[in-house]
Amino acid sequence: METVADVVATLDDPAQPVLRHARPMDARTTRNRVYKTGNALRHRGVRVDAGVAILDAPTPEAVQTFLGASLLGATVAFGPEPVVDARVLAGPTADLGAYDLPAGGQRVGWGEPPADPSWMYFERDVWSENPAFPEPEIDADTTLLAAGGATHREVVAAAERVASERYDSHDAVAVRAPLSDPGTVVAGVVAPLLAGATVVLPPEGGEGTVAVAAADADAVPEADVVSPGSAAPN
Repeated sequence: METVADVVATLDDPAQPVLRHARPMDARTTRNRVYKTGNALRHRGVRVDAGVAILDAPTPEAVQTFLGASLLGATVAFGPEPVVDARVLAGPTADLGAYDLPAGGQRVGWGEPPADPSWMYFERDVWSENPAFPEPEIDADTTLLAAGGATHREVVAAAERVASERYDSHDAVAVRAPLSDPGTVVAGVVAPLLAGATVVLPPEGGEGTVAVAAADADAVPEADVVSPGSAAPN
């Protein structure tokens, strides 16, 4: 595998839980929702090299937005500054108004419906999209993460290493570090998907068997910890 799109394409088992928040989501449902999200983002102008900024909130919508944007070749930044340099800003609806976007920038909110009809409402607009997705027009050298400029190739290679060394299909990987750290994206999202493990989004998702947490973080309930620094893409 060379791109995150390749990883998403493998998610096909309706009996395999791959994402847990308030309730578990199986692999096929996750893939279909990612495809729907990618289609919705395309309508908002997301394409190769377009920026997508996502508020650093551990929710299924944030993960789906990241994966959906990756299918389109977008460069993703978690935890943006108040002045956003991106085509799309995504996050909880109530928080989006605090950010400034460039001309033509689009807001994508989840949770409460936005009062502004120009904003995309995740629950409505993604739900209505087609779960099929055309062959992604990206390659392994497409930049994926704004932080550090990591490409798809670099993210997938780092995730394959973490998946083979640290996870198996019985693991539930709790994301307890900021997604703004590229190593968290690798170890907390992409590597579990490759290993057939479950991505757990605390606190609603509960405890996992492994935590992705900074080395100096307060005590976590999981006995095993993977630090983002050890998973950073090269």
